[in-house]
Amino acid sequence: MVKVYDNPTSKDFLSLLPMTLTFEDYAGTEKISNLPKKLTKEDAPSGCDASVGNFTYYSPWGNLAIFYRDFGFANGLIKLGKIESGIEKLASMKGNFTVTFEKMD
Repeated sequence: MVKVYDNPTSKDFLSLLPMTLTFEDYAGTEKISNLPKKLTKEDAPSGCDASVGNFTYYSPWGNLAIFYRDFGFANGLIKLGKIESGIEKLASMKGNFTVTFEKMD
């Protein structure tokens, strides 16, 4: 489960739901997936520190990045939310896998 933050980029992501994406591992630190369109960067900071559980958007590449290891500061990284449960399972996933995102009422 992901707790989504209240910011323009997160709202833009939510407007795409429901959506199924294919994720892959990147740098032994995060799981990434390309989005069907670039999200808004309105009011976004220049970057952020990535830590375990961060649900983020990497604006230079236009992809989602879910961190299962701490990374440090990255320019263009925008926090969309925080993984509230399941990060351990995500970290153990091998190869490519799909995730379906849906809004919960």
